[in-house]
Amino acid sequence: MLAAMPDSAPSPLSVGGASPRDGGAAGTTPRVGGDACPGTLRLHRADDGALARVRIPGGVLSADQAEALLTAAARFGDGELHLTSRGNVQLRGLGTECGGELAGLLTAAGLLPSAAHERARNIVASPLAGLDGSLSLGPWLTELDRLMCGSPAAAALSGRFLFALDDGRGDVDALGADVTLIAEGPAGAALLRIGAADEVFRVPAAEAPRAALRAAEEFLRAARDSGAWRVKDLPDDVRARLIGTIGAASGPSVPRPRPRTATPPAPGLVGTAAITADVPLGRLTPTQWQLLTDTARRYGGELRLTPWRGIVIPRPVPRPEAADALRTLSEAGLITAPDSPWTGVGACIGHPGCAKSLSDVRAEAGAAVGVPGRLPVYWSGCERRCGHPHGEWIDVVVTPDGHRISHVRGERRDPPTTVGNDSARLAAAVAEARA
Repeated sequence: MLAAMPDSAPSPLSVGGASPRDGGAAGTTPRVGGDACPGTLRLHRADDGALARVRIPGGVLSADQAEALLTAAARFGDGELHLTSRGNVQLRGLGTECGGELAGLLTAAGLLPSAAHERARNIVASPLAGLDGSLSLGPWLTELDRLMCGSPAAAALSGRFLFALDDGRGDVDALGADVTLIAEGPAGAALLRIGAADEVFRVPAAEAPRAALRAAEEFLRAARDSGAWRVKDLPDDVRARLIGTIGAASGPSVPRPRPRTATPPAPGLVGTAAITADVPLGRLTPTQWQLLTDTARRYGGELRLTPWRGIVIPRPVPRPEAADALRTLSEAGLITAPDSPWTGVGACIGHPGCAKSLSDVRAEAGAAVGVPGRLPVYWSGCERRCGHPHGEWIDVVVTPDGHRISHVRGERRDPPTTVGNDSARLAAAVAEARA
């Protein structure tokens, strides 16, 4: 659980022309003007109303905090809650006048501990950490968030800058974070990765959160003249100097290439330690969110939102009752088994929620759902590809000429195929690409 840290009172909400990305589109994003990433104190104007993004470090929510988010969605928005590719929550359909009330509700729930840092609190964590024999990341998560909210310099981090805490399995290490901490067995050591570097630095586990924050602050100094939002945006020579500077202040370097593909938790039961469920297209109705909250309250009071638009509920009761809970979640429309046709299917908000989208990609993704594929697929209504996955995946992008389908492997992209606006041909082409 993340405790709220005292800070200055939230300022009134403002609405700006912020990008709705949470995870970023392909390519680099140089800094132009102020940080326009949406948050809860700065909303994004969308065609379906204003959008707020609530940062949930590590994806960890108490049942009471989940209830507060549901209240906010019902009182100020369209009632639905959307999960992002960083384990955050977006509220849509908001009125621009909700400002102070929304901020007050989230502050009271411990979801807005620092007005100055609310868009900088981007931390993903291995969602099964501590549940299946792996190391618990709770102390790192709590300490890193506390240190970040106490650092005046960290308030200048872009809303796109990302920290990752990996329990050693490589799941969130593969997500392309700017600063990654990796647990290294029971020996009391941690590995620190900067950007996509193939080498990591060994630091004492007790000092790992402070080392991660120092790395982020060092990035800000390096980025001052380059206009970079993220480590990958830095010029090659500046990035090399940054890594060298951080290495000089850390322990010895160790070769460890970043994993190419992330492996999310499979929906279902994790032994007797957790229930996991994925959310079709990351979109939760009030009824579904309430059911998940009630289930979490019954089984320990915590939910963990995953970067793959899923939810882990730790500490369920014995297997027969947990199986009943899974069945109830399945009947509510959630993904509770790996063989679900929805497994691995994602999409941006599309039309009509986004003015830039060329089609209703969520409806198209639903129409194309069939036999589960080997590879995940992500549907984007325009070239920005908001919220796209990392690693290996099938990229479907709507263009004026039809749907462009390509196989992405990290930084590599196979020659694409373009399919016209024929739903049957499109579904067949996507299924073939995923096989």
